[in-house]
Amino acid sequence: MKTQTVKGFQDFIGDEALKREKIRKIILEQFELYGFEPAETPIIEFEEFIKGDNPHDDAVRDVFKLSDRGKRKLALRYEFTFQLKRLAKNQKLPYKRYQIGYNFRDEPIREGRARQFIQCDADIIGSSMKDEAECLNLGKNIFEKMGMPVKIYINHRKLINEILVDEGIEEKNREQVIRELDKLDKLSKKKVADNLKGLGAEKVLKIFTGKEKDFEKYKFYGEIKELKKFCKMYGVSVEFRPFLARGLSYYNGSVFEIWSEELNVSLCGGGSYLVSGIQSTGISFGIEPIFRLSNVQGEGANYQVISVGKDTEAIKLAENLRKRGIKVNLILDKAIGKALDYANSKGVEKVIFVGDEEVKSGKFKVKDMKSGEEKLLKENKL
Repeated sequence: MKTQTVKGFQDFIGDEALKREKIRKIILEQFELYGFEPAETPIIEFEEFIKGDNPHDDAVRDVFKLSDRGKRKLALRYEFTFQLKRLAKNQKLPYKRYQIGYNFRDEPIREGRARQFIQCDADIIGSSMKDEAECLNLGKNIFEKMGMPVKIYINHRKLINEILVDEGIEEKNREQVIRELDKLDKLSKKKVADNLKGLGAEKVLKIFTGKEKDFEKYKFYGEIKELKKFCKMYGVSVEFRPFLARGLSYYNGSVFEIWSEELNVSLCGGGSYLVSGIQSTGISFGIEPIFRLSNVQGEGANYQVISVGKDTEAIKLAENLRKRGIKVNLILDKAIGKALDYANSKGVEKVIFVGDEEVKSGKFKVKDMKSGEEKLLKENKL
C-alpha cells in the first residue's frame, strides 16, 4: 500500500508545523484586534455555487470536482469569498468576518504552489474606502509582527477599465487584457506585449507601464488619491502600480497586494467587490509563501520535566506549571541521558529534574540547554 502524499499535498510536522501554527496565530490575533469575528464554512459546496458569476476565472476553472451518492455535482472550495453571499444574509452592516482554513485548487504542479493551502481572510461587508485603508494597515501590522519588510501596491479596477474604454479596447476582450497586464510582475514586457497583440491591445502597454503623473488626467485616478489620503491617516505607505489587477474578475474597485521588500514576492492581496450588491472589501494571506520566506520561529515546549524516580511529584510540578500557561514536556520513563537528548531534539529551553534531593529541599535543579548552566530554584521561581 502506497503511503506517499498526492502531488501538491504535503505533511507538516515538528518545527515546520510549529512555525506554520505561529504564523497562523499572529494573523488570527491581529484579525481579532481589528474587530473581525470568526466564521466556519463547508469545504464541499455545490459546483454551481462555487462557479457563481465568474465561471471563466482561472481559479474557478481549477476547482476540484466531485459527486456524492446522489450524483449531485459538488466541488471543493477554492477560496472563501464566494461563501460570503450566504454568510452575509441578514447581518447587521458592516459585517466583519475572518476565516482561516484549507482551500483547494486542481492546478498544474509548480514550485511554490500547492493544491491544498491555508488561506487567512478578513472581509468587511458594507465597506467604505476607509475600510480599505484599515485592511492595508492590518496587513502592514501583521508583517511587522513577523519581522518582514514589505511594500504595498495599490490600483483601482475602474481606472483600468476607464483607460481601456478610452483606448477603444473591445468590451469582449477587456477582462483578458486585464489578466495579461496583471502578469507584468511575472513575465517579460515583450511576452506581455505579444499576448496583448493577439487581443488588439498592444498599444495600452505603454500607458500601463508609464509614470504615475501620466494617470492624473483620468477621472478614476481620484480614487487612488483618496485611498492614499486614508492610508496616510494610518501611517501606511503605499505605491501606485497601474497594471495591478488581481486577476479575479469580481473586483470592482480598489485592488492591492503586499510584497516582500527583500525577495520581491507577493505575500498577500485583496480589494473591493460586491456581495449580493453590497460594497465590500477584504484582504487574504496565504500561509504557504509566508512559511517559505519568513524567519518566524515556532513555539514548542518551554520546559521539560524529568522524573528521577519521583513520578508523582514530577506530574504535580508539570501540571502546576501548565496551569501558569507554561508549555511543558513531561518525561517519566527515560534514562537521564536519553531524556536530555530528547530535550535537545525538541529545542526545549530548560530541563527541570525531579528526584529525591529536589523533593526534600523543595528546590529543583534547572538546566539551561543552550548554556549548560544549572541552578537550584523553588517552584515559584520557575
